[in-house]
Amino acid sequence: MLVFSKAKLVFLSVPKTGTTAYEKALGPQASITVLDPPELKHAPIYRYNRFMRPMLEKFVDPGIETMAVVREPISWMSSWYRYRHRPFLQDTPTSTQGISFDDFVLAYMKGKKPDFANVGSQAKFLEPQPNGTALTHLFRYENQPRLIEFLESRLEIKLELARENVSPEMDLHLSPDVEARFRNKCSEEFDLWESG
Repeated sequence: MLVFSKAKLVFLSVPKTGTTAYEKALGPQASITVLDPPELKHAPIYRYNRFMRPMLEKFVDPGIETMAVVREPISWMSSWYRYRHRPFLQDTPTSTQGISFDDFVLAYMKGKKPDFANVGSQAKFLEPQPNGTALTHLFRYENQPRLIEFLESRLEIKLELARENVSPEMDLHLSPDVEARFRNKCSEEFDLWESG
């Protein structure tokens, strides 16, 4: 999470959406940089609403805005699968080694997810709160030029990005049946992405 008090903007860090690269590039311009623990670095709207918003509205501006990046849901799942396929996770409950991408997505759709498929939800992460706290600006991971243009204009900077925390490359595809089930079961994820 990055807070830019002069620009009255909070950049929420949705996991697996390239935010590490933005944190590195924008960290020096941020008034507050939250990199650890992960529960605060990746604070969803409900946690931001409870812990950060009251302080920021009091000391920065009552109209402070929020922004986040979301990734196309199949691509997002692919990134999680590849991230958890790394060798150092082998033989741990969160490893996806020995599990097909189809089985990973099928496990994600279960009510009680196994550890390897328990990766959260972009829609839940950005879910508006009963008190009206909601995301102000949403950007698609796949449309980096729009995101960069917004940040350069809002922060009055020229942005130089490097690739950071990239999951290993793998050629992954869902079978048509699993993809159809995923789109149906997790339609809110696709609706969110479409709204970006």
